[in-house]
Amino acid sequence: MICAMKKAAAPLVLIAVILLVVAVIAEAQQPAGIPRIGFLFLSTASVQSARVEVFRQRLREVDVIVTTGLAVSAAKTASSTIPIVFAAAGDPVGSGLVASLARPGGNITGLSLMLPDLDGKRLELLKESFPKVARVARLWVSGTRGNLFFTEMEATAKALGVKLQSLEVRGLDDFDSAFARAKRDGAQALITNDHPLVNIRQRQVLDFTAKNRLPAIYPTSEFVEAGGLMSYAPNYTELYRRAADFVDRILKGAKPADLPVEQPTKFEFIVNLKAAKQIGLTIPQKVLARADKVIK
Repeated sequence: MICAMKKAAAPLVLIAVILLVVAVIAEAQQPAGIPRIGFLFLSTASVQSARVEVFRQRLREVDVIVTTGLAVSAAKTASSTIPIVFAAAGDPVGSGLVASLARPGGNITGLSLMLPDLDGKRLELLKESFPKVARVARLWVSGTRGNLFFTEMEATAKALGVKLQSLEVRGLDDFDSAFARAKRDGAQALITNDHPLVNIRQRQVLDFTAKNRLPAIYPTSEFVEAGGLMSYAPNYTELYRRAADFVDRILKGAKPADLPVEQPTKFEFIVNLKAAKQIGLTIPQKVLARADKVIK
């Protein structure tokens, strides 16, 4: 059984996730015979569909909850006994999901996204691509450790000679005012975090950068495929494939507490030359040579 949660306004998201987890757990506790898997995620269906399909191809029906992103915390809260595998968690140790990467403890394990490290890498790629950029706006959603990530990112910004501008949003209605602040404060580029609210506002984000001719780098390839300029992210296909392997090991008797959390080993840097041309930007050849995929 694959369960997916579609778009939701911020105040209702957590409630919906918890209800969904409870429903999944109720079914998972049915008498033994046909194992089941509850797949819980918090994002837009368009972002997750391809990743879920990769996972589906590797598994049939099993007694494990598989989740990702912000929904991981809700799954952990809902059950301390059913094994939980997260296919992509931003900072599992910092957020308290696991005790450590090597020995996660409890009933949960999976794959980390290394978000703090990747934010700095994205800023480096942005600066390398556009050396004259001196003010970069960082669009992030409050309540997701974004403030801590922003603080850590400031150290990288300082080393690169970049002024980092905070664009915090709390809900779907805050994006207009955030973009107005970016314009008012003279932002020369944009970086976004990976969050369901940002994904829901994908078109608005892309339109803002295109209209104002701002270079931007995103945390998922879906933004670039929809017309964005650049992205740098783990290979999500590989993460979801590995998540299926975690489930397989648990079904064979392994305990989540004893399965170390894995970090991504494959990353993708994607550049959209068509988008660059539309806003009058030139990507240096040395940067293009590093790209895993170039959209022309």
